[in-house]
Amino acid sequence: MSVTSEDVARVAGVSQATVSRVLHGSPRVTAATREKVLRAMAATGYQPNLLARAMRTRRTGTIGVVVARITNPFYPEALDALGECLAAAGQRMVLWDSDRAGEDAALEAVRQGMVDGVLFTTATAESRTLAEALARKAPVVLFNRGVPGAECDQVTSENEHGAGAAARHLVELGHTSIGLIDGPPSASTARDRADGFRRTLAELGVPVDDRLCRDGGFSHDGGRQAIRELLALPRPPTAVFCVNDLSAFGAVDGARELDVDVPGALSVVGYDDVAMAAWQSYRLTTVSQPLSRMSARAVEFLLDRIAVPELPVRVERLAGELVRRATTGPASC
Repeated sequence: MSVTSEDVARVAGVSQATVSRVLHGSPRVTAATREKVLRAMAATGYQPNLLARAMRTRRTGTIGVVVARITNPFYPEALDALGECLAAAGQRMVLWDSDRAGEDAALEAVRQGMVDGVLFTTATAESRTLAEALARKAPVVLFNRGVPGAECDQVTSENEHGAGAAARHLVELGHTSIGLIDGPPSASTARDRADGFRRTLAELGVPVDDRLCRDGGFSHDGGRQAIRELLALPRPPTAVFCVNDLSAFGAVDGARELDVDVPGALSVVGYDDVAMAAWQSYRLTTVSQPLSRMSARAVEFLLDRIAVPELPVRVERLAGELVRRATTGPASC
């Protein structure tokens, strides 16, 4: 005989309704109870009939995630954190690249009800996928992105505050000629970090000289090219803030190619604190993003939105911290 959810409830010592809530990824179930039910499912060999459940509840147990630049080490780490949170809630994840084909696939999935909700790890005010998902009243959460005025929940780090911490660190080290390697202005993370960095430096009496600013495109090649241009100036900066770690890695590599000592002649600060930042070859000073907490909140917001579409829109910004390593030091002159 096939194992039923009632059998699982009896083994777990909970109600059948609790088992159902675990299967649906309800945020009302405690972690301890969810673990107890999952162990009972494993012990009994219970296999939920996903098709029947989807037909009955009109939910698929599947969450779509739209991601960009999978070559950026930040995104695999973010996806790993999101995937763990979704799996713990009994949800499956389907991934789309934010290129044209990926966005078309995401739109089709939303149109056909193939996913219960969508997490956007990349989005701008001009994103047609986001606009159509919202127009169709699909449950949506923006992760690590902010779009002012968008009628959806949003979870980011305190980008302006984190960039401000980087600015204060460099000024405390005695730097007064400080460069900025920026990112695409359409990305809220790049915009907010650059704004926070500029504003804090201005408050400290060391405003950014626009001649020391370059667009690194969030990429290693962009950061490498940007630092080569800055170091070729008659009066190059003694320090530079990069709005993500990948461009900071490029800046460090570009400086090394020119035999410029980091941090002896040039201090470099990044943002994200991806795993590579702690590698011995970089030991990058950077601003951490609280990925675990951000992921947990984003998944919580999305499951709440799926369960209760009428909830007020929530925007949450979680603070990270400056991680001091070996790419920053006192100003050389």
